[in-house]
Amino acid sequence: MEPFVLANETVRLSVPTEDDIDAIRAACQDPAISDWTVVPSPYTRADAELFVRRFVPDGWARGSEFTWAVREPGDTDGPLLGMVGLHFEGRAGAPDEERAAEIGFWTAPGARRQGLATEAARLVVDWGFDPEGLDLAVITWLAYVGNWGSRRVAWNLGFRVEGTLRRYGLQRGRRRDAWMGTLLPQDPREPNEEWTGPDPLRQRSGRV
Repeated sequence: MEPFVLANETVRLSVPTEDDIDAIRAACQDPAISDWTVVPSPYTRADAELFVRRFVPDGWARGSEFTWAVREPGDTDGPLLGMVGLHFEGRAGAPDEERAAEIGFWTAPGARRQGLATEAARLVVDWGFDPEGLDLAVITWLAYVGNWGSRRVAWNLGFRVEGTLRRYGLQRGRRRDAWMGTLLPQDPREPNEEWTGPDPLRQRSGRV
């Protein structure tokens, strides 16, 4: 599949490019990204180059990883503010088999608590469920226990947290407890339960 742009009045999602390599490297130095994701640590420029030049284009070409850079809205690509993507085993199973994907995202330090991750993930979720998109039966969300920023985004979008899976998440060779959530095509894209995490007023209304 060829990469394409997703956009609304809040964010523009486009494929990461060579111009983003230094911004990706800088963002992935932040502990809030290295602690909660599976990016290499320490994260080098070579890691960012490999991500942009191999991982992203190969994923689109195989139809298994759909990755976008999060940017400000507009007609052209602006500075990188974060990353969002769907992991999908698109070639597995029979052609008429119901399919699933897992969503992932991170936000650069200077772009957090503005609602950007939520709006970026909303665009990707809507495309994933669209019959003209991936026509998914379910999208899953996974986060290591304690990652309240990620959980807030999932909560905003209506993901149902199914529970805590002990030692389910694998991060650089180490097993960690993980939260798992699911979203179905018919689910409203809004919270389905009361927020049980840290006080959202202390997180600028919880917008991530």
